[in-house]
Amino acid sequence: MTYDFQNIEKKWQQYWKENNTYKTNTDTSKPKFYSLDMFPYPSGSGLHVGHPLGYIASDILSRFKKLKGFNVLHPMGFDSFGLPAEQYAIQTGKHPALTTQENIKRYKEQLKNIGFSFDWDKEVQTSDPNYFKWTQWIFLKLFNSFFDEEQNKARPIDELDIPKNLSDQEKEAFINGHRLVYQDEIQVNWCPALGTVLANEEVTGGVSERGGHPVVRRPMRQWVMRITSYAERLISGLEELDWPESIKLSQKNWIGKSHGAEITFQEKNSKEPITVFTTRPDTIFGVTYLVLAPEHPLVDKISTSERKASIEAYIDEASKKSDLERAELDKTKTGVFTGAFAINPVSGEEIQIWVSDYVLISYGTGAVMAVPGGDQRDFEFAQKFNLEIRQVITPDGKEIEELNEAYPGQGIMLNSGAYNGWKSEDFFPKSIELIEAAGAGKATINYKLRDWVFNRQRYWGEPIPILHTEDGRVVAEDEENLPLTLPEVESYEPSESGESPLARIEEWVNIDHPKYGKVRRETNTMPQWAGSCWYYLRYLNPENENLFADPEAIKYWMPVDVYIGGAEHAVLHLLYSRFWHKVLFDLGYVSTDEPFQRLINQGMIQGRSNFVYRVKNTNTFVSHGLRKDHDSIPMHVDVNIVRNDELDLEAFRNWRSDLADAEFILEDGKYVCGVEVEKMSKSKYNVVNPDKIIEDYGADTLRMYEMFLGPLEQSKPWNTNGIDGVHKFLKKFWSLFFDEKGNLNLSDEEPSKEALKVVHKTFKKVQDDIERFSFNTPVSEFMICVNRLRELNCNNRDLLEKLVIALSPFAPHISEELWNKLGHSESVTKANFPQYEEKYLQEDVFEYPISINGKMRTKISFPVDMLQDDMKPEILSNEVVQKWLEGKEPKKVIIVPKRIVNVVV
Repeated sequence: MTYDFQNIEKKWQQYWKENNTYKTNTDTSKPKFYSLDMFPYPSGSGLHVGHPLGYIASDILSRFKKLKGFNVLHPMGFDSFGLPAEQYAIQTGKHPALTTQENIKRYKEQLKNIGFSFDWDKEVQTSDPNYFKWTQWIFLKLFNSFFDEEQNKARPIDELDIPKNLSDQEKEAFINGHRLVYQDEIQVNWCPALGTVLANEEVTGGVSERGGHPVVRRPMRQWVMRITSYAERLISGLEELDWPESIKLSQKNWIGKSHGAEITFQEKNSKEPITVFTTRPDTIFGVTYLVLAPEHPLVDKISTSERKASIEAYIDEASKKSDLERAELDKTKTGVFTGAFAINPVSGEEIQIWVSDYVLISYGTGAVMAVPGGDQRDFEFAQKFNLEIRQVITPDGKEIEELNEAYPGQGIMLNSGAYNGWKSEDFFPKSIELIEAAGAGKATINYKLRDWVFNRQRYWGEPIPILHTEDGRVVAEDEENLPLTLPEVESYEPSESGESPLARIEEWVNIDHPKYGKVRRETNTMPQWAGSCWYYLRYLNPENENLFADPEAIKYWMPVDVYIGGAEHAVLHLLYSRFWHKVLFDLGYVSTDEPFQRLINQGMIQGRSNFVYRVKNTNTFVSHGLRKDHDSIPMHVDVNIVRNDELDLEAFRNWRSDLADAEFILEDGKYVCGVEVEKMSKSKYNVVNPDKIIEDYGADTLRMYEMFLGPLEQSKPWNTNGIDGVHKFLKKFWSLFFDEKGNLNLSDEEPSKEALKVVHKTFKKVQDDIERFSFNTPVSEFMICVNRLRELNCNNRDLLEKLVIALSPFAPHISEELWNKLGHSESVTKANFPQYEEKYLQEDVFEYPISINGKMRTKISFPVDMLQDDMKPEILSNEVVQKWLEGKEPKKVIIVPKRIVNVVV
């Protein structure tokens, strides 16, 4: 009987579907295991072989845990709001909902063909109204909450202590000023062509990463989430998590906790206060100028009339740069003097006030005290504009004669009045005392983290359930009116003013509300991050119409035991999810403070590009090994028409019409392509479709091969050349169960010691490696085991049956088929993972390296329980040992059990 993988895999995928094999219920009698994947955005191109890598690993882990007696939740869904579907709608006029559903259908087909143990009854789609109803509900929970600094937690806004004697307008402003969701005018990266605000990471060189369109900085009314209130908890919570240290560090750096002081300088004439934050208040005597961000509100107020024109021009130029570009350390410093002066509150000196785009309004206070002797950016700025560079800390308290760069370290104070000669570490607390005594500041902790701008001026996203009343109030939509769904629009393009396409739908925007009268709905939509902030909770029971998740299910399943996904989400997605989860925890809706207990980042599967070499000015292509003999140009070729780096010539001619008459210069009768490892990309023709691999080799081969490529966390190139070996292994495994005529051929006779040893060693290795998330080494172990069993002609029913169970997490289809042929009516997923027995792993014999005076000369095997007195005669009579003794009597024979023998002459 041959291994008919195509029919076997279709058969068992249908069986799993019909029998709800992977359906999960909240069964508190069993220990739980929640295995979560970062869910995909369903693009039109479908999956390539790099996408399933993490899913395969989590599937192996999920199947293994189920075999170990756990109740396993392993769900899948789709992050289906966002810009790509909307851009496609703008180009084609096709509704994003339609293209999204088409793409999801394609993804689900591909995922099911790979044989994942997903409970599809728990599927979620972020663009489904039954899902985003609860995204809107969570938004309203944040909107109707404030952060209590004393209790260090969120509380309902109804419990806010409001000062007495406030007018209704003042009371409203006070409440809105404390909400966890609020409105603000914020400088954003506005891309008119895309009609949306872009994150700093989406802007390069003043243009959008997507499409290369011009981007400008402009103030816009934005919805903002007060994530900064949770900065300290977001940092401290990391200590309890089993996450990669690199990810923890990325989060800590993004939050950017700094100890220092807030210091207020006063503008000389207007007495306007300019507050700065510094981590080095001990350098207060070294401040020789102040710098304001171009967007700072005081720039216009304090600038002298003769400076206005140059400052306005400078601000306009700065608006075309992203924060990332402005913050580049090695960029040329630019700036303009405002004509105004400030007073140093400690030294009393007058210092100039400048404007420069290396200071960001989004970080700190949007103003810095410049200490060019101790900060390299300030040093370069001062050099360019001939400003004073004063040294106040040096290693030995003496001036550095040729100062070529700032000295940012600790040392001895100088040029600091009465404090010359102090150690800078000792002057740090004293400097804060001086600042506080002058009434000009205090010690404080600052965070680089900014509040989360939470809206888009686009269509394809969750409508924000907020109403604007005629008297200027901002109120929440009633929860019973959720979900607030998207109306139909004629155009998906944002308006020229930057408003969302929703703003054009007057009958949707302007409504009569039973409680608030005439109101205007919010027309911005939520960012794509919104739906992915909490999807892991909706998976627990997505059919629930009355609750976002059942409390008993939350208590049982949370936290997520293992979360697997790409490192590209190291900061924002994980930070935002943790923030929302902590708010829900504070309000009593979830039972844990953190959502994801363990995190694993899978590496990227890179493309393995192939090249052909066109001889210049011809349609002739020369093989890789002969290209140096011809004047040729490399050209990417579709990897799907290349096998083991050999080009299919006919397929190449059919690939493109311009290649139909292609001619070839071959080497050894074949055309060998060049190879290079690059990012998997359509433009490089190196995208490998998993459908093709499954068609040619089967899903079990694909699953095992992706694991076999290397450690999960590492990036590695896809190389189809090695897939044959994995497929041959599955054929060999299949052949263990059948005779040459295809009949089941199993024996109940006692297996040999060697067979027991190799199989139990495999059980131990596979179990240990899965538990430590090493998925590549078990594949090798299975190969070694099967090869050895074939050598031993082992067909013992009990051993092979257990081996089927052990292999099933990696290759579920072939395992189900063999399990069925072994006489089992239930799925192999109902079995128990085989326990290895230590007694079968013990070595009966140990091969000792024999050294003469410390140099290894030969090896001799002895039973492990043999007495040393019985070993010595055999050692000394050995022919090789005799040769090296040269007739001399040994002084001693040292035997280290199961390690080494050393004969000392």
